[in-house]
Amino acid sequence: MPLLHLWQEHFGFISDEATVWIAKKLGLHPINILELVTFYPMFRQQSAGKTHIRVCRTLSCAMAGGFEVMENLRAKIGIQRSVDGEETHDPIAVSADGNYSVELVECLASCHTAPVCMVGEELHEKLDPESAADLIRNPQSAIRNQQLHWPPHPLEHRLVYKNIGRPGWTTDIDCYLRDGGYEQLKQALTLARDDIVNKVKNSGLRGRGGAGFSCGLKWSFIKPDEKRPVYLICNADESEPGTFKDRYIIHDDPHQLLEGMLISCYALNSHTAYIYIRGEFAQGAKILERAIEEARQHNFLGKNILGSGFDVEFYIHRGAGAYICGEETGLIESLEGKRGYPRIKPPYFPAVLGLYMCPTIVNNVETLCNIKHIIAMGGAEYARLGRPNNTGTRLLCVSGDVQRPGYFEIEVGAVTMGRLIYEMAGGLRPGRKLKAVIPGGSSAKVLRADERFKFKERQTDASTTEREISIDDIPMDFDSLAAAGSMAGSGGVIVLDDSRDMVWVLNNINKFYAHESCGQCTPCREGSLWMQKITDRMLRGGGVVEDPRTLKTIGDNIAGRTICAFGEACAWPTQSFVEKFPEEFDARAQKPVPPPLPPEYMSEELIREESISTVPMAHDPGWEKAGAKGTI
Repeated sequence: MPLLHLWQEHFGFISDEATVWIAKKLGLHPINILELVTFYPMFRQQSAGKTHIRVCRTLSCAMAGGFEVMENLRAKIGIQRSVDGEETHDPIAVSADGNYSVELVECLASCHTAPVCMVGEELHEKLDPESAADLIRNPQSAIRNQQLHWPPHPLEHRLVYKNIGRPGWTTDIDCYLRDGGYEQLKQALTLARDDIVNKVKNSGLRGRGGAGFSCGLKWSFIKPDEKRPVYLICNADESEPGTFKDRYIIHDDPHQLLEGMLISCYALNSHTAYIYIRGEFAQGAKILERAIEEARQHNFLGKNILGSGFDVEFYIHRGAGAYICGEETGLIESLEGKRGYPRIKPPYFPAVLGLYMCPTIVNNVETLCNIKHIIAMGGAEYARLGRPNNTGTRLLCVSGDVQRPGYFEIEVGAVTMGRLIYEMAGGLRPGRKLKAVIPGGSSAKVLRADERFKFKERQTDASTTEREISIDDIPMDFDSLAAAGSMAGSGGVIVLDDSRDMVWVLNNINKFYAHESCGQCTPCREGSLWMQKITDRMLRGGGVVEDPRTLKTIGDNIAGRTICAFGEACAWPTQSFVEKFPEEFDARAQKPVPPPLPPEYMSEELIREESISTVPMAHDPGWEKAGAKGTI
């Protein structure tokens, strides 16, 4: 994949001749290269324009006018809309003079500054849809004059985000060292490895990437006397719509991430670590490369770091636009230079059989940053932050229909959903009411604003009582959101007001998952596309009365029947939206179901005469022998 990136950056695309040449140089077959070029959306087989523009089409950007941005750009450049006029992933459209090209792409991880696009490798945020066409002449004129960084809110407890947006803060190592950087690494190198693992266990830190699994427990799966190489992978493939927290760590405080990784490597006795960063974070990859070189110059990386006798190396690996590579085993497959097909667990638990069939720990960017703070505070002290089983701080990303979308760091569970939306994010737009919230990225089940949720509470005498609360009173922690029927996920909170059409919202989400399915499992590969096509039909006015039930049935038959959790990720939105908003889906599904064909149309002779003979396909003499009259 690094060679494919390099080739495309130099020549603009990867031709058939390039595929053959690259395969020969790497000692592979051309099909090994072609399967990557066709799998990863960022790789191209045809040339784009001299200036290539990628416009985000996922939910937060779509609500903020992303499609209007695309239409205005097309009109300015002189590119016609797709044939069917749908909001789809058209092939790259190139202007007649070859100077410009545009395409719709999936989430660019800047949902709070929606709508956004990338011009070349540069991200442009808070675009004004009406002025978007000016991007090709004067990019600054197309940007709304709004803040990108806000000072910490009084309800925040900034730990990982202490330096984000801080006046005078820079990404260079000298600034980081002046602020006490790498002191926790020095401290960790004086401790026994078991002591560090136990501190992480005692902290109660749960993974911040989506699953919420105990970090210390995951680390304990690595045997202390392991003879094989142990690898650490930082998952920086931030692709979940609604999530943009890791971007700011990478861009504004890279040495915090490196220090957390170095401590983790020492605790795990891992001498090689990879940062798998999403391909769209080209600038972030450069920042991290520079930070790695700075750390090496100060002997924090390389041979015998700080005289400890411990050797460790870090490597940056860019993905190429596949959401599925956020799944840890899909990421490992991609890192090995293959399609990002998730592995079956068991037996391929990464801690046992991971990268190159060796023990591997995969942790999210935010999770690894917390390691530094656990060493500084101690596991027990860190565990006092937040709530039992929901310890520490959590980065939340708020986007959608709020007046002040942005990032917030809170003690886990210390802030309710209502305070997050109405106090921290500034509330809804004037005159609007809350309709729904997606609390953990687009794969989380939607919560309806007028719902009531029953929570069980443990009393001091060990008995339990049940109380009913509104959506505003749900604490923003792992367990409370799970009890409400959704999940904390990646921390991406998408707010929907009463102006939103829930069928349109689900259709946008369905298109994302249909596009991002790796295609390995039949229920997911076929079902995600079926759900998209049904909601497409409903939006066009062609919905039939069975569509809502069919949607739910498809979702039910995907969840739990796939190799990885992508099946649940694409099924849960459909299951929850249809269940929570039946009136809107029923209103879009009014047409009667077409009657079945009469029995006489099922005879072999009539099928051949009436059906097969009229299908326009390539000429095949075999069908003529079967008696078909048309060209097949």
